[in-house]
Amino acid sequence: MKLNVNGQSYDVDVPPEMPLLWVLRDELNIKGPKFGCGIAQCGACTVHVAGNPVRSCSFPISAVQEQEITTIEGLGSPEAMSAVQAAWVEHQVPQCGYCQSGQIMSATALLANNPNPSDEDIDRYMSGNLCRCGTYPRIRAAIKTAAATVQQFDPQTDSVEQEQAS
Repeated sequence: MKLNVNGQSYDVDVPPEMPLLWVLRDELNIKGPKFGCGIAQCGACTVHVAGNPVRSCSFPISAVQEQEITTIEGLGSPEAMSAVQAAWVEHQVPQCGYCQSGQIMSATALLANNPNPSDEDIDRYMSGNLCRCGTYPRIRAAIKTAAATVQQFDPQTDSVEQEQAS
């Protein structure tokens, strides 16, 4: 089966029912998505398939059908972080950090669908991502900061305005 992960093509020979999480972690050595519960309830394994957030621990590889897969590694790098990643750092969201890649992937999908979410929108959308450390207030604040940053993005210059909303 051919996979497109973070803009790179891969050929994998795995059973069609194998969960995407295990293909990413064990076959492709992409370690950002984490195994949390194995039943799609905690969100630690969240990745995007064709731009949509999915719980990769229960998403069979056969359902990918050569669609673009994006993991936390595909959103940005330490040198060029996405708006959500930068906001996570600014608000010092992680404590243990285990759930954070899934949180960031869900937050990125939220802002792609709703660039100006209310607190209620954030709470509802993010409710499928569990944080054992309870950093939910910082997660919400980071999403608000990322939303303000994304709204200031100038597609003409392909950059974010220097003055960010606070």
